[in-house]
Amino acid sequence: GRTLPRVLFVGVSSPGRTFHFQDTCSQSRATRIWASCVPPPLVVRRAPRQQDSGLAAHLPLPPPPRSLQDQRTTPRSTMAAEAPASTPADGAAAELCDVGLYGLAIMGQNFALNMAEHGFSVAVSNRSGPKVDATVERAKAEGDLPLQGFKDPASFIGALKKPRRVMLLVMAGKPVDDTIALLSEHMEEGDLIIDGGNEWYPNSQRRATELEAKKIMFMGMGVSGGEEGARNGPSLMPGGPKAAYDLMEPILQKCAAQVSDGACTTYCGPIGAGNYVKMVHNGIEYGDMQLIAETYDILKTAGGCTNQELAAIFSDWNRTELESYLIDITAQILTKEDEVSGNGFVVDKVLDKTGMKGTGRWTCQEAAERSVPCPTITAALDARYLSARKDERVKASTILDGPSEVPSVDKGQLLEDVKSALYAAKICSYAQGMELIKGASTEFDWNVNLGECARIWKGGCIIRAGFLDRIKAAYVKNPDLANLLVDPDFAAELNARHLSWRRVVTLAFACGIPCPALSASLNYLDTYRRARLPANLTQAQRDFFGGHSYKRTDQEGDFHTAWTDSHKDIGDLAERNLADVSGLQKS
Repeated sequence: GRTLPRVLFVGVSSPGRTFHFQDTCSQSRATRIWASCVPPPLVVRRAPRQQDSGLAAHLPLPPPPRSLQDQRTTPRSTMAAEAPASTPADGAAAELCDVGLYGLAIMGQNFALNMAEHGFSVAVSNRSGPKVDATVERAKAEGDLPLQGFKDPASFIGALKKPRRVMLLVMAGKPVDDTIALLSEHMEEGDLIIDGGNEWYPNSQRRATELEAKKIMFMGMGVSGGEEGARNGPSLMPGGPKAAYDLMEPILQKCAAQVSDGACTTYCGPIGAGNYVKMVHNGIEYGDMQLIAETYDILKTAGGCTNQELAAIFSDWNRTELESYLIDITAQILTKEDEVSGNGFVVDKVLDKTGMKGTGRWTCQEAAERSVPCPTITAALDARYLSARKDERVKASTILDGPSEVPSVDKGQLLEDVKSALYAAKICSYAQGMELIKGASTEFDWNVNLGECARIWKGGCIIRAGFLDRIKAAYVKNPDLANLLVDPDFAAELNARHLSWRRVVTLAFACGIPCPALSASLNYLDTYRRARLPANLTQAQRDFFGGHSYKRTDQEGDFHTAWTDSHKDIGDLAERNLADVSGLQKS
């Protein structure tokens, strides 16, 4: 019943056995390790200093907490916790860490250092030991940050405070499953795993279900911003149980990019929602990059602009409504001189084949699955596929003809038109992405806040842009907005720019310059703004050859026409339309 003195205890002895625990003053992060199996009475000896062999007073040991579960409600002064399973890889004294990160490629290293720099003690681990050592060395070199390295799963998990928070930054797919299996063996009820990779959202949903059997929480979180963002503040898009988000929120809020209206992170919704928002972000990124590439090509081919002139143009545009990360880096890329050959610019030496890792393809697959038109993103994906066929294109260039002369243009007018076309097309690309998120959110009951999506993309991420403030404002003003194109402010801008846009696309066609994303965006606008489309003929054709029926403009119900004498009665029309996936039968 007596109070323990605030000294460090390192040993407890009784006949035939030794038990180790530690207790420190309240200012320290260390905790007490209780040995519940020690029979009383006990003699507790104070750990001697090197020059002090004296003994502490003989005190009875207070009873241990009833169970490990009690640790979550036991007052801090008597809270129990497990000690780290091993000494850190760098040999430093072990201390329980706030969060763990597994996967130490450059993104993992940088995000671990980001968390440590914001005051969170971080345990790191990796399949290969040298990367653990490298990360620990970086932590020392970059300000002696609170980071410990571990080279085996048991000691890594054992080094974390409970409930444990473990973030994974490994390659998507099977490596994530393998890593979860490796680490979850050492985890317990109430712990949390966060996958920060670019993952297909059904995989996150599956993993959450599998871990639920162990009562381990799981989150899928999109991380955008590349290596620089991971180190200095990315855009973070988490999805999972709200309790899991609450557990990670203090870390995410501090480590995300910071903009005028808060941290670039928010609770996106249940499991899968975070991955989905990140997937669409990447799809918009595909569209944005393709639109910029097309404007570059038009200005260079039809406008005759040099790299220096193009860099100045993009730099100037970055101080207007087009202000964005991608416009900014485009200006920088265009003037980077080639140090390998010693002449010209790097961009002119880069092979015209665009790589990809799959998120753009997922976006287009999802657009088809949700019946949401995303032509700008799809055009950008197709452009990457065609770019990969380099050898075929080289051969085709000797066989197929195009325009032989470039029409003369007023360069000043061209610059203004291209600027307007790029901005208008970007609005369409973002509108398509937002519609896709809304479609999935409605179907899966995720309740994703589109205004918040725009807000958290304002900083840290690849598609960060000045006009995201206005996209956020549009959805704050009208959360049920049918489409970004009909927001009064954006509609006014499109109405003011569409003639310039049409001139640019017409010029590109006349010059034989491919502009799939610019033209797809314009077609999206023209299709969406038309009260009546030629789809009536298409549906009549479907009824002619397949008996798919149609709806009429002047009467309710489903109809079928015997178009020729060979057409017969097709029976129950409702039954024939059960397989329709267009949404037509729902309207």
